Amino acid sequence: MIIDIKKLKDNATLPTQGHKGDAGFDLYACVDEPVIIESGETVKIPTGLSIAVPDGYFGAVFARSGLATKQGLRPANCVGVCDAPYRGEYIVALHNDSQEDRIVNHGDRIAQLIIIPFLSVEFNQVDELSETERGIGGFGSTGN
Repeated sequence: MIIDIKKLKDNATLPTQGHKGDAGFDLYACVDEPVIIESGETVKIPTGLSIAVPDGYFGAVFARSGLATKQGLRPANCVGVCDAPYRGEYIVALHNDSQEDRIVNHGDRIAQLIIIPFLSVEFNQVDELSETERGIGGFGSTGN
């Protein structure tokens, strides 16, 4: 699949894969100066990119495991959903879960983007749902 991408700033970095076959493509910070994210704070970090995700897919923005575990930086909404019709700049709201201030520099890898297909559905309101073995058993209902 080929996806059109537009640099909104000349110094923006196109997404890259760490290894061929990886699901995620690294997204990079496109900032004019270093950005300090204080402990417990959320800051929106621009990528300088706009992406034309095809119909039937969405761009899912996930944490980079190393950034999250080593520096405590992760997308504030845990998983960002970029719908196919969206043509604005991809911006990652990074949250600092650590006890220390963190600095994001231009060109830092800040998240990963995975293009995911989805099913288009409609909801049908009914008075009753079909029966299942599990039924209404919720949190902890399996005994674990």
